Amino acid sequence: MSTSLKNLSEELVTPPANSETYKIGIVRAEWNTPITGALEDAAIDYLNQAAIAPANITRITVPGSFELTTGAQLLLERGLLDAVICLGCVIQGETRHFDFICQAVANGLTNLAIQYKKPVIFGVLTTENLLQASERAGGRLGNKGREAALTAVKMVELFKTYKQAFKTTAGFK
Repeated sequence: MSTSLKNLSEELVTPPANSETYKIGIVRAEWNTPITGALEDAAIDYLNQAAIAPANITRITVPGSFELTTGAQLLLERGLLDAVICLGCVIQGETRHFDFICQAVANGLTNLAIQYKKPVIFGVLTTENLLQASERAGGRLGNKGREAALTAVKMVELFKTYKQAFKTTAGFK
């Protein structure tokens, strides 16, 4: 994702060859909808700019960020997608709930990527307050939903490149 040195939200769109055939899933948490909705809108906008066919974008919503893992698994089980983008927002509170949710989601999504051998993109804002979340959902720090979509496209391209290169190599599926 972006740093103070580089804001990926401003990266130019150069669609990869055959990107219109990429099949991308988006799982969005309903909790903090003004933020997660802005993340999803920016992700869809980027996928459209990258020439992903609208019919190849599958979107579902889940109640909160904790459920992103289950939503992503639901999409991945069908075996039809090239990548899944998970979008959520967890804002620090006064208890350790924040830590448990963030750790569980990060671990869950990582495990799904390994299990299904597909890119599962962590587009979850983990902020101290609503202002920080707003700044990352279209504010002065760009939009992390767009960056998550950019990451998904780049990872699908990487997977397709290496699958082609190692097509005859045993063990790479």
